[in-house]
Amino acid sequence: MTPLITLHTHSSYCGHASATLDQMVHQAHAQGVAYLGVSEHYPLTEKFNLKGKISMPADEVDSYLSHIQRLRVQYPQMSITAGCELDWLGASEDRCFTPGQFDTFDMVLGSVHFLGTWLVNGSFGLDGWKDADVDQVWRDYVDEWCAMASAPSPITCLAHPDVVKKYGFMPSFDLGPLYDLMVEATRASARMIEVNTAGLRHPCGQLYPAPGLLARFAQAQVACTVGTDAHGTADVASGIRQAYQAMYEAGYRQVSVVLPGGEVREFDL
Repeated sequence: MTPLITLHTHSSYCGHASATLDQMVHQAHAQGVAYLGVSEHYPLTEKFNLKGKISMPADEVDSYLSHIQRLRVQYPQMSITAGCELDWLGASEDRCFTPGQFDTFDMVLGSVHFLGTWLVNGSFGLDGWKDADVDQVWRDYVDEWCAMASAPSPITCLAHPDVVKKYGFMPSFDLGPLYDLMVEATRASARMIEVNTAGLRHPCGQLYPAPGLLARFAQAQVACTVGTDAHGTADVASGIRQAYQAMYEAGYRQVSVVLPGGEVREFDL
């Protein structure tokens, strides 16, 4: 049987999760997770880190990584990957990254959460949908996704590909052509994607990505992993087997996992 994998989890380090890192890892172990990725939100500036609740403080990165090292010793039977989730901010980027800045991480998840300074998939940004042109939001989101997928960066895995649907706002047009753009940008970059189970717990009620997009990724032979995007212990292993089933139905026969040190391993579904 395919081991339980989640490479996308959060803890109280990020300011908006309900459990400590110790609690998250303990619960993952108790639920039989064999490959766990800890992927705290990489620090944002005050412009984006709304009320200090969006990302990890910059002065806690070293202690976060040290904490993961201690937990590896405490749970030697688990593979614990030290990762981070890096927001793609496009033209609004106000951080300066230096060569090697992300070398201490085994894995870097890339995410589009913001369009400009609008947090499109967070409760702080929910009011922004009231007067939004939903069709245009989707086009803008896919433009940013493709830019993220194509740009040189430390990102190794592209997270929750269509998270813009979180609150159930869907465009009036066929998404097929936009899906094709996302897949081509990802395929050309040789990055992997994840099936993110958090969508099952959100108003959209659907895995990220949608079946049609996931099938296109599979056809393009884009490597795929799984993340629960858990922000509390109740969700740390939520929906993993369902994600495996969705992957299989989309055409995948293997799931990828990033190991400590960055090596990628494949397991049969």
